[in-house]
Amino acid sequence: MRILLSNDDGYFAPGLAALYSALSALADVTVVAPERDKSGASNSLTLDRPLSMRQAPNGFFFLNGTPTDCVHMAVTGMLGWTPDMVVSGINHGSNMGDDTIYSGTVAAATEGFLLGIPSIAVSMVARESKHFDTAAWVAAELVKRHQVHALSTPTLLNVNVPDVARDDLQGFEVTRLGKRHKAESAVKATNPRGEVVYWIGAAGGAADAGPGTDFYATEHNRVSVTPLQIDLTNYPQMKSVAEWMAH
Repeated sequence: MRILLSNDDGYFAPGLAALYSALSALADVTVVAPERDKSGASNSLTLDRPLSMRQAPNGFFFLNGTPTDCVHMAVTGMLGWTPDMVVSGINHGSNMGDDTIYSGTVAAATEGFLLGIPSIAVSMVARESKHFDTAAWVAAELVKRHQVHALSTPTLLNVNVPDVARDDLQGFEVTRLGKRHKAESAVKATNPRGEVVYWIGAAGGAADAGPGTDFYATEHNRVSVTPLQIDLTNYPQMKSVAEWMAH
């Protein structure tokens, strides 16, 4: 089995190293990751300049682009072969609810899925991320499950792991995405030159976080596994929009 491994925290991130170590025992793993932190890059592709690929002393390849660039370049030109699975992570911080829209971690896995490859995004629900080994073990368990019982069609899984010791995990739960409150206001500041600058405000707190959601599962020390889809069409609204257009 061949796995393409990527992330959005950069090729030097400890979560990537932990994931590589865990998965290398199960498969032939190739890493193609961004050269620097690209958190929040979402599914962006770099189209305004050429990209360069380099190799670090540890064998990891890194690209001066986005997580989506990394997977796209690897699968469509760089590798010369199609991986059996794309795994992205381990992200430093959760990617639940509305976060999935912005996440570079999820975006890397999404690109694999769009290219017809089963893909998994792995994130750690934590501020400090003390237990990368737990999240790496979770990823390895999912890969082993796929090796024994392969998913019949390309699937995109968004996995969030509580930042606890493995023995404290309370199992796995298949969940749906929750929803956050509106983001906090932008933070206004002044730089050393006296110019006004703005920081993106913090994400809003969980709004829809009841049983069945990714928020609820991880709050109760369970691994959240959410199958995602890409079709953004609001089918129930099509009729009302058609009627509105007819007026």
